[in-house]
Amino acid sequence: MTKQIKEYLALLEQFYSVEHTPEEFAEFKVQLLQRIQFYQHERLIHLIVTMSFGVFFLISLSVYLSTKMIGMLILSALFLILLVPYIKHYYFLENSVQKMYIYFFRG
Repeated sequence: MTKQIKEYLALLEQFYSVEHTPEEFAEFKVQLLQRIQFYQHERLIHLIVTMSFGVFFLISLSVYLSTKMIGMLILSALFLILLVPYIKHYYFLENSVQKMYIYFFRG
C-alpha cells in the first residue's frame, strides 16, 4: 500500500507540473476523488486497527500491573511491538490523504 500511494503521489506531481485542458483536468479530478475515497476507507480501517491494538496494549499492561503475571507483560510487549508499525503506517496514510486533498483543491 505504501508503494502504491507513493507512486500515485508522484503521478499527481507529474500531472500538475504540466498544462492540461479543462476537460483533462476535470476527468483527472474525478479519478483523484475516487482514489481519495478509497484511501479514506483504508485510513478508517487502519485507525480502527491501531486504536484496537492500543486498547489491547493498555488492558494487558494494566492486568500485568495488577496481577504481576509475567505472561501479561510479554503480551503487552507483543502488542507494543505491533502497535508501533501500525502507528507509523497510519501516520503515512493520514499525511498522504492530506496531500491528495491539497492536489484536489489546487484547481
